[in-house]
Amino acid sequence: MTDKTLKGKIVLVTGAAGGVGREVIKKLASQGAKIVATDIAENVHQLADQFNEAELVTVVGDVSKSADVEKIFEKAESSFGAVQALISNAGYMIGKALHETSEEEWDAVLAGNAKSFFLTARRVLPNMLKAGKGSITATGSISSVVGLPSQAAYCASKGAVLQLVRQLAVEYAGQGIRVNAVGPGAINTPFLTRYLNSLPDPEAGAAAVKAAHPMKRWAEPDEVADALVFLASDEAAFVTGHILMVDGGYVAG
Repeated sequence: MTDKTLKGKIVLVTGAAGGVGREVIKKLASQGAKIVATDIAENVHQLADQFNEAELVTVVGDVSKSADVEKIFEKAESSFGAVQALISNAGYMIGKALHETSEEEWDAVLAGNAKSFFLTARRVLPNMLKAGKGSITATGSISSVVGLPSQAAYCASKGAVLQLVRQLAVEYAGQGIRVNAVGPGAINTPFLTRYLNSLPDPEAGAAAVKAAHPMKRWAEPDEVADALVFLASDEAAFVTGHILMVDGGYVAG
């Protein structure tokens, strides 16, 4: 029986130090993938100790900057070879309405979400085209498909991610490259906590966010990681251009 997991595959994960990123690394390690974990935060290096039996290298870098992206891919290629699966999980959020959003804040959110995906996908594609196969998986959001209050820049950036996923899927399907996204609702991570703390009333905001999900809870990081790893693997071999919602029924409501 053909192994459809990511065993032996070279997988690059951005945003690896966060709650979802760590769960992705855990699942990849359990499957025997060759992992390149990168994050803007220095604590990404802790993953090497946490998963010391895995084939894993860590790199600190800002994937919204092309020079850092090149450094990350050079580390991946010198350690394992050409990246075969990209999981673009880096993200940044500011909770503000448009009239409250500065130009600098707008640029930061678009860079952290949309530009980072553009730069990493652009860098990984030539080797995937040469190999005639590969998978690119992005972390989108419910904000990719619906408008939400106090998330002007975030909705714009995650909408851009989804549209680029769809465009890339159509562009490269004939070359054996699949491109998909996961669309989480609220996830129980420090990322969510930072967002809630940016609101005028964090406690009321938390209650409202949870109540907006038909399942009346937030996602756990491992539930989102399951979807990312599934789409990146050959278990999803005939899936491309798709956003898999992991949102407790949010967009269906």
